[in-house]
Amino acid sequence: MAVDDLWYLKQRGPDGERLKSKRYGQGKRWRCRYVDANGQTRTRFFDRKVDAEDFDVKARAGLVEEVRTDQTRLTFRAYAERWRTAREAGMAPETRRRVAGNLRLHLYPVFGDRPIRAIRPTDVLEWLTALVRAGTPKNSIRLYFDVLRSVLNGARADKVIADSPTEKIDLAQFLRGLSRVPKWIPTAEQVVALLEVVPERYRAAIWLGAGEALRISEALAVEASPRCIDLGREEFHVVQQLRYSRDHGGFYLAEPKAGSSGTVDLDPDVAAVLTEHIERFPPAEVELLDLTSGRPVLRSVPLLFTDRQGRPISDKRWSEMWATWRAAAGWPDDAGFHALRHFNATTLITAGVEPQAVQRHLRHSSLKITLDTYVGYWPRSDQSRGLVGSALRAAKQAQPEPADGSRSAAICRVDVLDDHA
Repeated sequence: MAVDDLWYLKQRGPDGERLKSKRYGQGKRWRCRYVDANGQTRTRFFDRKVDAEDFDVKARAGLVEEVRTDQTRLTFRAYAERWRTAREAGMAPETRRRVAGNLRLHLYPVFGDRPIRAIRPTDVLEWLTALVRAGTPKNSIRLYFDVLRSVLNGARADKVIADSPTEKIDLAQFLRGLSRVPKWIPTAEQVVALLEVVPERYRAAIWLGAGEALRISEALAVEASPRCIDLGREEFHVVQQLRYSRDHGGFYLAEPKAGSSGTVDLDPDVAAVLTEHIERFPPAEVELLDLTSGRPVLRSVPLLFTDRQGRPISDKRWSEMWATWRAAAGWPDDAGFHALRHFNATTLITAGVEPQAVQRHLRHSSLKITLDTYVGYWPRSDQSRGLVGSALRAAKQAQPEPADGSRSAAICRVDVLDDHA
């Protein structure tokens, strides 16, 4: 918004006086430019400078009818798009894509058509609870919530809403109060049912999830080399995951989830499946950027799993195939590849494997994560009941009774002291 003098130019002549414009003496002298409620630039003309400046001040304050937005009907989507567009220039490319994707996929379906002033803290908590029940990772929930909070804080700063409904929500406390226990874990029979419907080309990936507890991004990054599969040592090395980013030129290899790199025992049955898979579906050599060594390296990677054209498998393509297989196997709609990892863990636990060994196999960063996640699956035992009392009683009975009865006398003296305490 600005007020301009249309009768004079900004330049000055040799004598220092302002130069007259071609419009000098014609029409109204003062022009005020402003933005209306629809975001369009408008112009209004005035005879007097004081009137133009007064209008400019009122337009900036939102007191002019043309710029006043009906806040009762402004939707979350309408405001969020203005918020995103106004801030994109200051965002890194990856952040721009992430924010736009989070809005489109996770916030607009829930809040998009609601009046922004009608969103309440309870609405936000219901949305968070639904995310948790759907098995959404906590890190993803934090990212979605941060975008929602940023948009609503912007609306509060713009005086679109009086208070942000996220202001009173402690997300960290909310997430701490939730159990880590998975909502659904397949049985061995249900895993077999899945294996029967998955095409042979991708069946080994199911074995890696169920037999080696790999995440899907780790399974799709497995290469046919000792870097990942060491048949001689009967070891499996989890050293990379397959990612995709336009900034990196497409598919690339990154380190696994923080703290989850490591070497685990290679199950003999999984080893046999992998050996057969490599014979039937020779690995495709794919040029990938490898970021796992600390410095970028472009190398040829013999990927175990590619499409029929020898290309890496994208998250979108895998999700489409997985949905078909899951339905054919009779699995729940919200069951993902991660359910195979849960199957692996609970199979070890119920077989009596030590908690520390389960932690190492799952590559959890701490034993607490393992114990909390599968708290309902650790065998419970009542064998400790009475052990301490029995040991003390046996020790007492094993002591010989002094001939002078001094032990009984000592006990009496203790009782007397206790009475006076």
